[in-house]
Amino acid sequence: MSEVRVEERRVAPGEWSDAVRAARDEGYAFFDWLAAVDETDRTATQEGAPGPGLDVVCHLIDVSRASRGGGLRRVLLVTRVPDGGEVASVTPVFAGAGWHEREAHEMFGVGFTGFEDGTGLGLRPLLLPEGFEGRPLRKDFVLAARASKPWPGAKEPGEGEGSATRRAPSRRRLLPPGVPDAAWGPRGD
Repeated sequence: MSEVRVEERRVAPGEWSDAVRAARDEGYAFFDWLAAVDETDRTATQEGAPGPGLDVVCHLIDVSRASRGGGLRRVLLVTRVPDGGEVASVTPVFAGAGWHEREAHEMFGVGFTGFEDGTGLGLRPLLLPEGFEGRPLRKDFVLAARASKPWPGAKEPGEGEGSATRRAPSRRRLLPPGVPDAAWGPRGD
């Protein structure tokens, strides 16, 4: 089995759509997925490194060589969008990106300028109920269950009341699948 390598390309937000189009023209014509990653808690660690924001990531595959036994080439395009910022939609390049962009917009708040999925309805809710407030996949989103009552478990090892002396409750030993328990009669252990 051959090793699968993924080339990663970081691009500026203003060059996003052009970079996706250029990759498609290079042969990466199979649109696999597009997503966002919350990096709002990051800091620039070196000169020129992107600051905090939301990474928009697009995975494309070149399948043209696979039919000739050459394997797949894959590319991961990444751009860091400032929090509250937007990036050009890639729906004119890959129509299938519409669903992915709607999800990234709804779950992370990434704006996509020029979004068009053929309906003329723009970036509208996809997965969440009408009137839902917030961006549930953002790190700063507060889960309703956590807000209404205190979390019973520790967030980190060593947290919580008496965590040094508290032990985990003992667990019943589980039998492998298909092995009956003692209630089924004597076993020849």
